[in-house]
Amino acid sequence: MVVRVDVARDLLHWAVERAGWDEETVERRVPMLDEWKAGTIKPTLKQLEKFATDTHTPFGLLFLPEPPVEEVPIPDMRTIGNVVVPRPSADLLDTIYLCQSRQEWYRNYAQENAAVAREFVGSATTATAPTLIADQMRDMLGFDLTERGMFSDWNDALRRLIDRIEATGVLVMVNGIVGANTHRVLNPEEFRGFALADPLAPLIFVNGADTKAAQIFTMIHELAHIWLGQSALSDAAMLSRGGVDEEQWCNQVAAEVLLPLAALRVDYRGEANKEELERLARKYRVSTLVVLKRIFDAHLLNWDTYQERYKAERERIMGILAARKGDDGGGNYYYTQPLRLSRQFAQAVIASAFEGTTTYRDAYRLLGTKKHSTFAGLAAELGVV
Repeated sequence: MVVRVDVARDLLHWAVERAGWDEETVERRVPMLDEWKAGTIKPTLKQLEKFATDTHTPFGLLFLPEPPVEEVPIPDMRTIGNVVVPRPSADLLDTIYLCQSRQEWYRNYAQENAAVAREFVGSATTATAPTLIADQMRDMLGFDLTERGMFSDWNDALRRLIDRIEATGVLVMVNGIVGANTHRVLNPEEFRGFALADPLAPLIFVNGADTKAAQIFTMIHELAHIWLGQSALSDAAMLSRGGVDEEQWCNQVAAEVLLPLAALRVDYRGEANKEELERLARKYRVSTLVVLKRIFDAHLLNWDTYQERYKAERERIMGILAARKGDDGGGNYYYTQPLRLSRQFAQAVIASAFEGTTTYRDAYRLLGTKKHSTFAGLAAELGVV
């Protein structure tokens, strides 16, 4: 006997919207959805289970009388035109929950190994001069302009920056997909990164689906949130004069770390055309959007011109991103996975499993793998024996 179940129309709509499906995806994956919504046909239990899995919806939630209100579990500082961003996607929520779980494990690991709190966590407020914090960061990371000029390309700059931030005790996770699921690509239009502040296990996550240059800016922006000692979900927006104070402050810090105004005033050739933006972006290993913002900060562009140029440049960059959408899952797994996980975190999990203080089952879950051969490959890649 086939068992059919009642599901509220609003819940079906909520699950589809939460998954970010467009009409084409709905038609391809759930062709009966309109009939389910209308009530002319009820889904079978098996069909509803598959629908929940496909939309990444907890199955039990589909039996509620109305959609639940899901809130981002950390302070949401994203804005679009100074308006708070609406309902979070399943991909965003699952990414935050996954990072929180990993941070909790690492915090316990740090405590068991008598780790000391990081003094810079919570050492600043928004009243602190951004230039002061920028100087502290550059000194701590060894990321001054001379050093940066030696990086061969964007990838080299990003990887070296990750290594240097992790050397300070901050876990850095850069991923363009949810966990290891290459079918769930994160949307940089929804968020660019977040910070999970903690004295023992500070963590920053950067959306790896964004451009490499944008990832570098986001990474420093999230590090500034760690300096404030505040967890935050960010879009690292640079096209607003108001907005959340913490976001504005973190943007100022990141911009000053990457392209100090004093250096820009010396280097700028006087015209913010495409060639000049790209020249400065290559030199300082920042995005052309950061260059534009710094030219505006230096009062070398007025607000209206800056807005116009910024929007045009952003559209060009988003077009590039759209053209390579879904490429994150490629490449050597053992090369990319440590970046997604944080090398520091992955090394700790593997070492703990070898020592017997973490079960292999828990280690596999934390590392996002199901096979011992994959676990052993990661251990070899990370030099944990």
